[in-house]
Amino acid sequence: MLYALLGDLHSNIDDTKAVLAQIQQTAKDAEIIGLGDLYECTVSKKKAKTISGLSLQKAAIINNDFEKLLTFPSIRGNQEERITHVTGIERFITMPETMDIEGAMLIHGHQFQWSISWQPKFPSIDKQLLFFGHSHESGIYRQNKKLPIRIHFGQPIELQAKQYRINVGSVVDHREWCLYDSDKRTVTFMCASSFEAKDAVGI
Repeated sequence: MLYALLGDLHSNIDDTKAVLAQIQQTAKDAEIIGLGDLYECTVSKKKAKTISGLSLQKAAIINNDFEKLLTFPSIRGNQEERITHVTGIERFITMPETMDIEGAMLIHGHQFQWSISWQPKFPSIDKQLLFFGHSHESGIYRQNKKLPIRIHFGQPIELQAKQYRINVGSVVDHREWCLYDSDKRTVTFMCASSFEAKDAVGI
């Protein structure tokens, strides 16, 4: 089965439209799933510790045109958790923290420990494949180390029967996402930087 995995949208309409357009044109049969941080919380992490009862409009960038694009399921990220904390609205916290798909687990990644240079230390998870985001930097990891491979967008990468941790990149700013073929056990990093919103079909 094909999965189009995208995360870290941060309420950006143009970048999200471009990615969804590319998915429609290159992998229209894929199941689209979000990896969290769909929304942008406008309250800093520090201020969020002492604030509560804010309206949704004051706590996050919420736009009707953006909301219409979110027709796919998603796990939650740290942005959704922060919005929940400062507003008390449970809408975002009802999104699952993790999700299992064929041969893999999805998680946002803010649950990991991160170094100063934004390298993750992965928790012990009994899954061969783990897809995540959070750092906005695509890549493949083995045994807590990023593999020194050059990513060619649109070129499938065949995975061996080993554990891999795969960062799908970010929609915001980079317009990146990842196509996962569970039958062929391949991942294909994709980038819609050359796509424009006018190319979108059905959105």
